[in-house]
Amino acid sequence: MSKYDTLKEILQNARQIVVFTGAGISVPSGIPDFRSADGIYNQKTNLNYRPEEIISHSFFYNHTKEFFEFYKSKMVYEDAKPNDAHKFIAKLEKQGKNVIVVTQNIDGLHQAAGSSTVYELHGSIHRNYCEKCNRSFGLKYVMTHNPIPYCDRCHGIVKPDVVLYEEELNSYVIERSISAIMTCDVMLVIGTSLTVYPAAGFIRYFKGQYLIVINKEPTSYDNMCDLVFNEDVINVFKNIK
Repeated sequence: MSKYDTLKEILQNARQIVVFTGAGISVPSGIPDFRSADGIYNQKTNLNYRPEEIISHSFFYNHTKEFFEFYKSKMVYEDAKPNDAHKFIAKLEKQGKNVIVVTQNIDGLHQAAGSSTVYELHGSIHRNYCEKCNRSFGLKYVMTHNPIPYCDRCHGIVKPDVVLYEEELNSYVIERSISAIMTCDVMLVIGTSLTVYPAAGFIRYFKGQYLIVINKEPTSYDNMCDLVFNEDVINVFKNIK
């Protein structure tokens, strides 16, 4: 039996599946990851700051205009659509599987593909709020108000609901994610190097039967896994349709 057949059988027999995803799952949708040669951290900008500095809490407040310049051009991909990997995960749910997605991504592509339970560890570009009156705004408002989006009611800065460096993860999302990981029997890790903490540390809460990693590059958790696919995620799902 091939690794693909084994994975297919595991998913068919699973009681509860947690799919833990990182930037790699969205690369086929045209969204760059962070650390590869073409990733966001290696892209040139007109600013004399490293990308890791720009997407930090302190930079947002001290250099708001420059933050939004980078954010809108490098972090938001309005035309991105769910790819076959996102759709496969949503299809598992449509087939009656109990599937919970825990994602480090902020692109909203899991929901766009049809997944109903998605815990977004790092927030979402699609949620934005006024820092003064807490009024909510959609992505289009942020993208069309330059250089800085201000609330049209109280003129406070409209901040994307994404977790920047120096900011804490949402406690409710953490609790729900860890609970799902602790109670699932299959955990599928896709498109993440497992180097970003605290999110990467969540895998240690897994107590189930099968831990599976799909990532182009090896990860430090590979030796703990029951199945490892160091290849393109689209290729894996194409082989288990």
